[in-house]
Amino acid sequence: MRVWFITGASRGFGALITAEALAAGDAVVATARDPKAIDKRFGEHPNLLAVQLDVTKEDQAQAAVGAALKKFGRIDVLLNNAGYGLLGAVEESSASEVERLYATNVFGLLNVTRAVLPQMRRQRSGHVINISSIGGYSAYAGWGVYGSTKFAVEGITEALAMELAALGIKATVVEPGFFRTDFLDEQSLVKTAQVIEDYDETVGTMRRIAADANHAQPGDPTKFAKGMIAMVSSANPPLRMPFGSDTLQRIAQKNAQVDAEVAEWRDLAVSTDFGAQS
Repeated sequence: MRVWFITGASRGFGALITAEALAAGDAVVATARDPKAIDKRFGEHPNLLAVQLDVTKEDQAQAAVGAALKKFGRIDVLLNNAGYGLLGAVEESSASEVERLYATNVFGLLNVTRAVLPQMRRQRSGHVINISSIGGYSAYAGWGVYGSTKFAVEGITEALAMELAALGIKATVVEPGFFRTDFLDEQSLVKTAQVIEDYDETVGTMRRIAADANHAQPGDPTKFAKGMIAMVSSANPPLRMPFGSDTLQRIAQKNAQVDAEVAEWRDLAVSTDFGAQS
């Protein structure tokens, strides 16, 4: 029986993965700002512990991990899932909007990771899974600041994988595409207070697309949750795990663009080395 520690477990991906893990016979420490929402959704279950956790508060992260260890004695899988989106142009994003976003999506992830890793190091085993987005691999107009938090998560996870491998701990960053969750609802998505008319053709178009796409996305969240269980159960999980055909298409486009640009500018790039021909 694996023991999961899942943030943002009261709804969306977090709740679906909690359900699949319990169905697989695993134990889950399901955290949320309001743990009553977890109790209401799942009821009593011997392998479920609902714990209050606002990931922006490091003391709550430490307390939640302590409760998990008291109940189950170990943590095998950390799923950093808590987060939300910000839709707006980079210039439209105020300092306070950006700071709040980073407090949850990046600093909150780090708070929880720092709280869990000492136990995984003692065990010499574990799997840290960080939820990113296809927007953390390839940027989109209107999602620049949100995507930047996910770019940060990608870099953090890459480094974690290197740092933890010798300790028997694995790290994976998950890149979902557009899934039919409540991500585009008001409870998961903040729109910038400022709207600049000059960005209507780009960011304005994205705002309209987001409104039309809500609950019409191509990805099946239930299949995503089952896929997460399969990935965690594999003997050699990947560093990056993309989910969705749209994600794979966007990754291929980004890689092709980078390859073409590198080829075009290679001579200038290498000309800056000592000893290079000018």
